[in-house]
Amino acid sequence: MSDRLRDYGTIRATQDSPILVTGGAGFIGSNFVLDWLAGDRGALVNLDKLTYAGNPANLASVQNIHRYTFVHGDICDSTLVAELFEKHRPRAVIHFAAESHVDRSILRPEAFLKTNVDGTFTLLQAARSYHDSLAGEEQKRFRFLHVSTDEVYGTLSPEDPAFHEETPYAPNSPYAASKAASDHLVRAWVHTYGLPAIVTNCSNNYGPYQFPEKLIPLMIANALQGKALPVYGDGLQVRDWLYVGDHTSALRAVLERGRIGETYNIGGGNQRSNLEVVTMVCELLDELVPKSAFRPHLQLVKYVTDRPGHDRRYAIDARKLEGELGWRPNESFETGLRKTVEWYLENTAWVDSVTSGAYQQWMEQNYSAREPGNATTVETRGAVDAGKGAR
Repeated sequence: MSDRLRDYGTIRATQDSPILVTGGAGFIGSNFVLDWLAGDRGALVNLDKLTYAGNPANLASVQNIHRYTFVHGDICDSTLVAELFEKHRPRAVIHFAAESHVDRSILRPEAFLKTNVDGTFTLLQAARSYHDSLAGEEQKRFRFLHVSTDEVYGTLSPEDPAFHEETPYAPNSPYAASKAASDHLVRAWVHTYGLPAIVTNCSNNYGPYQFPEKLIPLMIANALQGKALPVYGDGLQVRDWLYVGDHTSALRAVLERGRIGETYNIGGGNQRSNLEVVTMVCELLDELVPKSAFRPHLQLVKYVTDRPGHDRRYAIDARKLEGELGWRPNESFETGLRKTVEWYLENTAWVDSVTSGAYQQWMEQNYSAREPGNATTVETRGAVDAGKGAR
């Protein structure tokens, strides 16, 4: 057994076997871990490589809870992953670990193939061997929950119906392609090897602990410093926004009651254009930071060249999840966004801690070379559209 694994010790005795979470120090993963441990849901083992987006500080409040064990490691390390199954004998795997930022995938696709494809393969192989070693009720109750994205479906035109579970895959970025590949691997391991796995495809998440390269936390962080708010193209790309707390509750429902071999789409039912989102963030900051020297914050918007292959619209049809498992989101976009902005205002030290020199270098690389957009045309059209949906 490796020294890395031995150093963390064995989970203290509990009434139930733990669950194994991969990528639990990232944005969605850490929110899931915190929600899980806030309830009486048993023990949890968290395997995370701690790349730039994985932050142990996200989980500082639970690090001394006896039901929680953290393991610093890579899902591509087959020896370590196998030892985790042998040592902790989990009753389920919730697989979050992934490279997830589209812009990074365009510049450096290799890391996305390594983590999202090879890493998922390594994890599936270990889970398969472990599942085959189980018997009786232990084997019957084991689950492998693979957390994926709506980006595997490609893009929608304004009049297209929302993505549903039978929508053909049509990924348009290296990130989306790598996640599509991992989804297909999971499906194959269900049908070929009998692994009791379930796939979820979620819409755009937002909420606490999101790394500030993504739209909402980036706008908040930049606006508070009086920096430009970069908006791609005309800003009218539409996304279905899902508050991360609603996502974690949906995942628990799927884990507890979802059918093996099925896919469940998870969406917030909140379609908004990027420009609408930025406008709403600026209006909330105007309200919540009335002494800001940069009010109105909307004046900081800067249109930049669109990224290659930028999907125009995503929308999720979550009726299967609601009909089968009775899940519905609790937050509207207005309530969830207010909670999010308030969290970032109350946790500026967290933002400062994650925006390191490496992060600044990435931001410079990604945005500095982008030419300004056609501001006159775009601002006029965008301002009208944003005004309709931002109130």
